[in-house]
Amino acid sequence: MGIKTAEEYVESLRKLNLEVYFMGERIENPVDHPAIRPHINSAAVTYQFAHDPEYEDLATAVSHLTGKKINRFTHIHQSTDDLVKKIKLLRAIGQQTGTCFQRCVGYDAMNAIYATSFEIDQKYGTEYHERFKKYLTYVQDNDLMCTGGMTDPKGDRSLPPGKQADPDLYLHVVKELEDGIVVRGAKAHQTGAVNSHEILVMPTTALRAEDKEYAVCFAVPADAEGIFYIFGRQTNDERKLTGEIDQGNAKYAIVGGEALVVFEDVFVPWERVFMYGETDFSGMLVERFASYHRQNYGACKVGVTDVLIGAAALIAEYNGTEKASHIRDKIIEMIHLTETMHTGSLASAYEGVQLPAGSYYVNTMYANTVKHNITRFIYEICRLAHDVAGGLLATLPSEQDLKHPKLGPYIEKYFKGVASVPTEHRIRICRLLENMTGGTALVESMHGAGSPQAQRVMMYREANLEQKKKLAKKLAGIED
Repeated sequence: MGIKTAEEYVESLRKLNLEVYFMGERIENPVDHPAIRPHINSAAVTYQFAHDPEYEDLATAVSHLTGKKINRFTHIHQSTDDLVKKIKLLRAIGQQTGTCFQRCVGYDAMNAIYATSFEIDQKYGTEYHERFKKYLTYVQDNDLMCTGGMTDPKGDRSLPPGKQADPDLYLHVVKELEDGIVVRGAKAHQTGAVNSHEILVMPTTALRAEDKEYAVCFAVPADAEGIFYIFGRQTNDERKLTGEIDQGNAKYAIVGGEALVVFEDVFVPWERVFMYGETDFSGMLVERFASYHRQNYGACKVGVTDVLIGAAALIAEYNGTEKASHIRDKIIEMIHLTETMHTGSLASAYEGVQLPAGSYYVNTMYANTVKHNITRFIYEICRLAHDVAGGLLATLPSEQDLKHPKLGPYIEKYFKGVASVPTEHRIRICRLLENMTGGTALVESMHGAGSPQAQRVMMYREANLEQKKKLAKKLAGIED
């Protein structure tokens, strides 16, 4: 089929027979539901960019498997240049959507599985890598969107998977058949799950030898029998039902349309199984996926903060405060923090290394460092945006009030800023700022791709402290 257009992507979702629930009811038409469609619109931009001459070099690549031109979101990194283009592409899409466009999770899962399955085969003589290459060719040829199923509910965090009171709190194999396996469990917080074609499931943590049934990696169609979705609530999501202005970013919504994905005895044929029981490789797969994904945050979130900086600068103009030195200082600080995050992602790309499978991997220290910065800097950028905007951000009347025959003129009169700027423009920018700095967006910046402690563990591991000790001993004149 080749590279889909944005329109073809949306239409392809209509062919899926998904079982999706939201607010206690089954959604019969997820594609056009007001709580879901904005997330579909943002994912569609990943398809739109592949046909835009301005972004084509970033948004497309040549498949190392088939030699065909493909969407970059289905590509396996073949060089550090691929890693750099990924970062530049994510920033550009973030600038256009002002939100999460969801396709990175599957992209990173593909790269992690590709490299890890090769090394499992090298050690055990299995055929996972060849299976995955065939599957990947199918994904590339049909330009499919995959969601990466990494996060298990986990239950009691002090206990390993096999010691949980309920074994289903970590997804696991419950039955082995001649032609495949049957799995049960769930994946939580799954970005873009209800508008993806495929689910790539991975273990969520390093595993012990006795937890072999949890060491499973596979792919299933999003509408496979036994899978259903419970779509998550988001901050102010009821505004999608009441108007356009109050949404702030009505076309693209906020964050990534996360869902709880339940696997109720789902059959997976062997040709779609890429790990089963190899517990010694579960940690490698998790860390590779996490590092690829953490690198992204200095790109996609930076594109979003580019929009946020622009909105803060606009509201300062609309308020008549743009020339105040303290306002300029706050906007400069927002810029500084944004570019600091971006350079971390670029550094992790430029310092990437080739893996045994031939694909390229990010510098894990820099990838984890940039994600850790995101968990702090985004909050500070949002705080500064709130400071620049003023109290109006939290107290605006509704769109219905603005359009009310009696109330509207008073809102026009008393919420006016600079005389040359329409009151509605001031309200719209405030709503955009509110949308982009709300609770859901901040939580995703904090916990997406792993909580801050996960990055701290990786940074400590990657720091090579023994070498640093040797440097200190040498200068201090200490001989062992």
